[in-house]
Amino acid sequence: MNSPAASHPPSTVADTDRRTTVLDSAMVTFARFGYRKTSMEEVARAADISRPGLYFLFSSKESLFRAAVTQALERDIAAIERVLADTGRPLAERLLDAFDQWAGRYIGPLTRDVAVVIEDNSGLLGEIVETTPQRFEQLITDAIAVDAGQVTARQVAQTMISASTGLKHQAASRDFFLERLEVAIGLLVR
Repeated sequence: MNSPAASHPPSTVADTDRRTTVLDSAMVTFARFGYRKTSMEEVARAADISRPGLYFLFSSKESLFRAAVTQALERDIAAIERVLADTGRPLAERLLDAFDQWAGRYIGPLTRDVAVVIEDNSGLLGEIVETTPQRFEQLITDAIAVDAGQVTARQVAQTMISASTGLKHQAASRDFFLERLEVAIGLLVR
């Protein structure tokens, strides 16, 4: 199994931007067709890059998939960190925004497919499918702990995550998810 580090490292800002664009295109393509049905040719076409150029960046479909998911999850976590760090806003608002970034934005016709392709192929992704949710839980716990203490905060965070997971699978729309989650957060953060 190749690791994301086995890919050729970017050497310039333009290379980094190109790599980001390719990974974004790959994520959309994997979401549309699923991991198994996606070819490197389809990703290259979507990213407007030659197939040899794509293979220069990523040695295999598996390494491309791993890098695309890693980039998406790291982007989500960075956004969540920014939201939760904004202590000038009420905790309930920050938590709602954090959960929207974590799960809410993956609700809806096209975005739902991103979460599904990740869940269906978690075995290809290695430890990131465990470490990223753990990091999310820790961020939520730390945000709550300021008011509630660490032990209580962990229990509340875990309950909120469970509620958001259930709502994500019930929700037909992002608005429905956010409305229901706002109620749950209000109950748990009193």
